This record gives sequence, structure tokens and C-alpha cells, in this order.
Amino acid sequence: MTVGPSGVNSDVAHFYNGSGKVRVAGRIRDRWGGNLHNGYWHDADDDAPPEVATDRLTDLMIERLAPRPGQRVLDIGCGIGKPAARLLRAHPVDVVGITISERQVEQARTGAAEAGLADRATFEYADAMRMPFPDDSFDGAWALESMFHIPDRDRALAETARVLRPNSRLAIADFVLRTPISEAGMRAVQRICETFGVHSISPVDEYLAQLSSHGFADVDVLDISDNVARTGTLLADAWEAVRDQMVENGNSAEVDAMITATRDFSSTPEFGYVLVSATLG
Repeated sequence: MTVGPSGVNSDVAHFYNGSGKVRVAGRIRDRWGGNLHNGYWHDADDDAPPEVATDRLTDLMIERLAPRPGQRVLDIGCGIGKPAARLLRAHPVDVVGITISERQVEQARTGAAEAGLADRATFEYADAMRMPFPDDSFDGAWALESMFHIPDRDRALAETARVLRPNSRLAIADFVLRTPISEAGMRAVQRICETFGVHSISPVDEYLAQLSSHGFADVDVLDISDNVARTGTLLADAWEAVRDQMVENGNSAEVDAMITATRDFSSTPEFGYVLVSATLG
């Protein structure tokens, strides 16, 4: 079972370039600590702000990637490069980031230069389903909340396996369907997919089968759905605070739908979140 947008042309590039019906990324990034991904909270009593919680999630990804000095790491769906910068500060590796947003490429390059990391960070406009790299180009890869945006996840995983060297590590943070799935839950999941360009979301077993089919082994899955669920509530609150800035050209219905779908993430038990790590055989 795989769920994705139905009857909706979700343009991920427009969303992140800030040219979609709801231009949101630049207006919320500063309120969200510079990251555009979920936060991680230890428990209900953890009152960490978003900037701390989102960095925690990046750190969990770094742990799963387990980079070694001198390695070349592929960042699939690099965004504006903040997670890559955190990886580079913590480990003596090189990073190549790819994204389908021209605006994000510019921002990531500028950010790396300002942080003094440009000598170890490269950011390119590229499609994860058709990577412009030779076989065996990288020692590791991660996809932090990017696989769900890719129309053909299986093809992206095949490409990832192609460009990785044998014994390379892959770390993924992604949404999954948690079962059993109620009718109301399925409707909420569909709203989330249609609003945020989630092209595919499936039970974790289907995900793992795809990884296995492309040669990934020693797969480890950590379900952190409950630890990240607070993100939806906090992010919806933040968007409501700037709602008037996002309403333009008669798009108020789209803005309200986005806020509702964001809250759905926190209140829909069928919408799960996992960290996956694997080794290419």
C-alpha cells in the first residue's frame, strides 16, 4: 500500500523556491531555527525550542551515517545546506548536496561560504532519480526528509546504490504509514500528501523491501514518530502567526489548508516517522 497525491500536481521545486501558491519557506525558516525539517523531543516534559530539537534530529542522522575522516558524502535533497554544515563541523568529510530547487542551491552555496565550509561543500541542481555522478562516487549518503518528495522512490534508491561504493552507509529520515489505518486517518494522510508534495508514503515493510532489492543490508529502523509529532503543532502555530503575510492573490484557502494539514501531522497516529540506516553490500 502506497499513498501519494491524488489529482494534484504537487510542484516541490516551486514550494522550496518560494514561487508556489503559498510562499512559506523564507518566512518561517528563522522562526524554525534555520532548519526546515522535524524536531526531536525526548518526552512530553522536554521543552526544547525548535532550533535545538531540529539540530538533535540532524545529530541522530549523523550518528546513523557514522562518517569516517576523508569520506565523500552525498546529501540527497540538501535544502539550504544547514544539516550538511552541521555534519561538516562535526566530521572531516566532504559533502555534495543535490536539490531540485535552484533557490536552495544558491542559498546553500552562500551559507557554506559564509561559514567557511565552501572548500568541503558542493551544492548542485540535480534530480535524485537521474544523478549526474559516475558509479562508485561516494562513501556514504543521507536523505533527510527528501525521499517522500521524489515521484519514484524506488528509482532514487537504485540511483543511490549506483553512486555509492560497496560497504557505504545510507541514512534516511522519512515518513511512513503506521498500521492499522482507519478511514479518517487515511483521509488525513492524503491531505498531508497533497498539501506538501509527499509523492509516496508506505508501511515500513515496503520501504525495507525496496532497500533490500537494491543491495542494502544490515538495515536498522528506529520509529521516532512520537518524538517528532510535536513538530506539526508548533509549526502550525508558527505559520498562523505569519498567516497574514502568506495570504496573497486570493490564496487564503490554500494557506488555511496548509495549516490544517500541518496540525494533522501531530494528531494522526497513522502518519509515522522513522530513521533508517543500511549498508550497501
